[in-house]
Amino acid sequence: MRAKPQYPFNLKIILICFFFLFLLFLTLRSSFSYSHHTSSSTSAIHPANSSDLPEEPKPTDCPTLPNLTPTCTKISPSLAHALVHYATLNITPQQTLKEISVSLKVLENKSPCNFLVFGLGHDSLMWTALNHGGRTVFLEEDKSWIQQIQRQIPSLESYHVVYDTKVTQADELLEISTKEECKTVGDPRFSKCPLALKGLPNEVYDIEWDLIMVDAPTGYFDGAPGRMSAIYTAGLMARNRENGETDVFVHDVDRVVEDKFSKALLCEGYLREQEGRIRHFTIPSHRTRSGRPFCP
Repeated sequence: MRAKPQYPFNLKIILICFFFLFLLFLTLRSSFSYSHHTSSSTSAIHPANSSDLPEEPKPTDCPTLPNLTPTCTKISPSLAHALVHYATLNITPQQTLKEISVSLKVLENKSPCNFLVFGLGHDSLMWTALNHGGRTVFLEEDKSWIQQIQRQIPSLESYHVVYDTKVTQADELLEISTKEECKTVGDPRFSKCPLALKGLPNEVYDIEWDLIMVDAPTGYFDGAPGRMSAIYTAGLMARNRENGETDVFVHDVDRVVEDKFSKALLCEGYLREQEGRIRHFTIPSHRTRSGRPFCP
C-alpha cells in the first residue's frame, strides 16, 4: 500500500480527472432522481391550472419538497477531502488506474458497505471516499506508519496487526494449508490452522465484510511477513459470513506468494477477473449450504 514515486505528474492528473468524473456522475444521478421525483409529485398535487402552480424558485434557491426543510445537493465531505488531498499530492498510488477500476466497479454496486483493507497508505483516503456512508477499516503492520498517516488524515479507521510469518516459510505454509484444520470453515479466532490471524480487534471478526482488499503486509523480501496469513484469513472470513458473498481483491499477484496463495486459498473457481497485478475473487458463504467444498 506504500506509494511509489514513478510518473507522479501523469498519474496525478489522471486521478484528479477520475475523481471529477466520478463526482459528475453522482451529481447528475442525484439531480435526475430528484427532478423525476419532484415533477411527479407536482403533477399529482397541483392541477393543470397554471394559477394553482407554485411560484418557480429563483435559480439561487435550493429545491424544496412539500412540508420539508429546503435541501441542496452537494458532494460528501469525504469526497471533497479526497479531491483536495490528491490534487495536492505529488506521490503516485501503488495501484494503477486500471487496477483501481476493478474494485471501483464493485464499490459502485455495493457501497455503502463494509470494506476491510489489509494495508494503510496514500490511497486509503480514496477507498474511504469511494465507500462514502459505509465503514472502511485498515489493518497495518507498521505502528509508526499508522501514526504518520493519522497525522495527515485523522478520520481514517486503522488498527495495528502483528504477523508472525516470514516469506521464507511460504512453501511450508502452503503445504499446511491443505490439511483438514485449514479447510474447516469457522471464526478465525478459533481456527486450528496456523495461517489464521487471531490477534485482530474483535469487531473485525464480528463484522461481515462485503469487500476485502489484501494489499499488505510487506512481502517483497525474504524476511518480510508476507501475505500468506492475510490471504487465508480474508478467505476464511468470506466463507464464514452468515449469508451472501464477499468480493476479495489481492494485489501484487505478479509475485510468487500472492500468486500461489490467492489461487490455492481463494480458489481459481472463485476468480472473476484479473487486471494487471490485481485479482478479484467472489467467495460465497459456506454456512448456507452444508458440505460445500473449500474450493469449487
